[in-house]
Amino acid sequence: MNVLHFVNAFFGDGAHWHGYDGIPRRLVEHVQYTLMALGLAAAIGLPAGLLTGHTGRGGNAVAFVATAARALPSFGLLVLIAVAVGIGLLPVMVPLVVLAIPPILVTTYEAVRSVDPSPVDAARGMGMRESSILFRVELPVALPLVLSGLRSAAIQVVSTATIAAYVSLGGIGRYIIDGLYQRDYEKVVGGATLVAALALVTLTLFWAAGRFAVSPGVRRR
Repeated sequence: MNVLHFVNAFFGDGAHWHGYDGIPRRLVEHVQYTLMALGLAAAIGLPAGLLTGHTGRGGNAVAFVATAARALPSFGLLVLIAVAVGIGLLPVMVPLVVLAIPPILVTTYEAVRSVDPSPVDAARGMGMRESSILFRVELPVALPLVLSGLRSAAIQVVSTATIAAYVSLGGIGRYIIDGLYQRDYEKVVGGATLVAALALVTLTLFWAAGRFAVSPGVRRR
């Protein structure tokens, strides 16, 4: 049997569309994990990246934090926290947030630092406050790169949130983990296809957000 046959059999089975193990419920759970992790990572990474990028201080610290976070294995961190605190949402959120912070933090920092200093200096010469310079001058220009960092983080979290199934939670990872345990490769391929499809939807949503939020003048640069 080829992959396309497994995909067709999985999505063609009506039992996979209903009940506690149905595709709609597993998709909702997966999206919930993704949004929670991405929201927490953005709440940490965006302010830190904007502040360090605006002031020009802390670049080495940003690089160190990003390198250290990227070096941590998500699955190993999941197992370690699950052993320490038990089964629950916390062991899933910590590795996902740690995974998402580096692209948000580094890209936001670099986005603000790459803004042309001429309008920034002009704004200071006009007497604008530093906060106004950041949010009214630098951020609109840096927004495309900031969104690209959020997009990278979102794709990584969508792909990695399958680890929730290892600690008995839900999400699309249930199909992959259960399928491997049961040697039901139809489930494994179906789950992997759902993850890939969700990643493509995420890319599309960020593309649309960029078209809506970024100034046309900045997009043409």
